[in-house]
Parts: sequence; C-alpha cells; structure tokens
Amino acid sequence: MKNYCRCIGLTFFVLMVVSCAPKGRYYQHHDSAPKNIPQHVTTTDIVAKYEAYAPSNMRPYTIRGIRYQPLTTGKGFSDKGYASWYGQKFHGHLTANGEVYDMYEMSAAHKTLPLPSFVRVTNLKNDKQVVVRVNDRGPFHSGRVIDLSYAAALKLDVLKTGITDVQLDVIHVDKAGKITVGRFPTISNKDTNISNQRFYIQVVALQNKTQIDKLASALKILYQRPFETRFEQGIYKLHLGPIKNEHEADNLLNELKNNDYPDAYKVYSD
Repeated sequence: MKNYCRCIGLTFFVLMVVSCAPKGRYYQHHDSAPKNIPQHVTTTDIVAKYEAYAPSNMRPYTIRGIRYQPLTTGKGFSDKGYASWYGQKFHGHLTANGEVYDMYEMSAAHKTLPLPSFVRVTNLKNDKQVVVRVNDRGPFHSGRVIDLSYAAALKLDVLKTGITDVQLDVIHVDKAGKITVGRFPTISNKDTNISNQRFYIQVVALQNKTQIDKLASALKILYQRPFETRFEQGIYKLHLGPIKNEHEADNLLNELKNNDYPDAYKVYSD
C-alpha cells in the first residue's frame, strides 16, 4: 500500500513539474524556421510612413552587462555589419515595442534605433533589398547589426547561411512627409516631376488603381524617385522617373529586375 501511494505521489509530482514548466519564448532552446511554411508569408516591403517614437523605448537598458542608449532619431542613420534572423522561438511573443512578433511579416530588431523605425536592408552578397519595420531589440551578438524576421530573411536569401553582410539605411519620414534615406539628402514627398529629364522605367502595368497607388508610394520611398501613373486602354502603368541620364536609368532598371520586378523596362519620353 505504501509503495502504491508513493507511486501515485511521484506521478502527481512529475505531472505538476511538467505542467509548471515554462512554455514561453525560451521554452524552445534553439531558434528555428517553421516546419510548414504557410501561404501568408509576405514578400511585400513595408511602406515607410511617419510614426511617433514610443517614449518608453527611449530609455537606456542593460543586457548581459552591456548598457545600450537608444538614439533619439533615426534620421541620417546608415550602418554596415552582419544581419541574422529570428523565427519560431519568438513567434507570437511580445516585442520590445509591445507588439506581437509575427515572423511572417517584414519586421526586425535593432539595439539602439528608435522604435518604431523603417530600415532599408541591402544584402551585400547578392544586392537584394527589403524594407522592414524595426519594432524589437537585438541582436545581442558582437558584430551583428540587425535581426531580421523570417519573411525578411527569406526575401534577402539569408535563411541558409544564417547571417550575411548588409547595409542599413533608415527611411525617415517626418510629419510634413519629407523623406530621408540613410545619409542621402532629404527629398519632398510631393515632388512628382523634374524638368528636362526624359528617361523612365515602367515597373508594372495593372488594372487595379489602388494597387498601383500603394506600389508607387512604396517604390518612391525605396528608390528615392518621383513617379508617374499613366492610364492607357484600361491599364494603369507605373513609371519611375524622370531620370537624369540613360546610364542612371540602366542602373535603376537592373536594381528593379533583381528585386521582384523582372518585367520592368526602360522607356523614353519626349
């Protein structure tokens, strides 16, 4: 009878320990990619816009004995270093900005940028680019400058290697709509035409004007180019430009073709 009671007691203890074991973001010891990739993984860049910084994330903090002081603004910020990515272990848990981390969206973590910030990330190994919204803190490893979401890492082709060399350029949008990308000069969000420049790049042609308008706004910020939308025979055509010269237009065309717009082509307008 005593042995029976001991067995019952031991079983109850084991069940209690298991039920009380941590099930949070550190329950999974090692981070990983999802076993089954869902259909809703985004491939669309975040569109930078004005968002007020969260005051609670401007305070200094300490991780592993190292003190970090967040920047007061991301305007004019550029950097180079290693990018890593984080996935399943943190999926569904709160970020430093108080939002739920969704590894299937275009987001990232940075140690000192104000939250939220918008960053253009260029993979220096293959020239692929992505625009992410920084809403978390990390990575806390020497030499790493940004932690990408699974979706962003997928688009930059970083998943297999785990880390890669990147260029970071903050896309800063102020209340007036003026845009600064990294250390480049500020441009106006209302500039739509430059005289005496006649080269354009046709990016896409769609029937849906709402989609064209959203894409135009995103590409304007990403490539720092004015744009024109032309309506011909029931189709909306998105043109980036005008551009200074043909050489510059060719460079932009190659960049677009390498970044999800293989059907883009150059046009000339009188």
